[in-house]
Amino acid sequence: MPTSLLRVLAAAAILVTPVAASAQTAFKVLATNRTATMEKEMNQAAEMGLRFGSVMGGETAVGGKEVVVVMKKAEGTAAFQYRLLATSKTSTMKRELQDAADAGYVYVGQTVFETLFGGKEVVCILEREQGKRGDSGWEYELLATSRTSTMEKELQGLAGRGYELVGLTLGQTAMGGAELVTILRRKR
Repeated sequence: MPTSLLRVLAAAAILVTPVAASAQTAFKVLATNRTATMEKEMNQAAEMGLRFGSVMGGETAVGGKEVVVVMKKAEGTAAFQYRLLATSKTSTMKRELQDAADAGYVYVGQTVFETLFGGKEVVCILEREQGKRGDSGWEYELLATSRTSTMEKELQGLAGRGYELVGLTLGQTAMGGAELVTILRRKR
């Protein structure tokens, strides 16, 4: 009795273990109020075979003002690395976004981080395949305005030049107050 029962239980444990392990790594939730910490944690999760899934900034029940990123199991064999850009100056964000694209990174998401000093920074999340260097092939444009009618007119103009919308947040800039921050891109 013990030998055959132990064999059956051992076989069942072997069959169940991979399922439980893969279920545990299907998603990872990251939450922090610091941009540098989030970038580090995202890159650690990427080393575990996870990829960016979604992002949201706001106030969590326990952590206060945080940004929450959900990483998900990556499809395929490619490994990824992440860069987060954060600024309250839209001109700086536009330049940094294009510099990152020139280094092979591609925009995947944006949100707003609330800083320790009460300011709000727009944060862009960028990814690239691990080890891939060089131009991503994208040209980025960033629009920031407090007037929706102005935003629509500017979006129409960029659409006519081949740009597509990839992100929108309500940011708090250093000089302009609350602004709609829109990110667009087009193939070079």
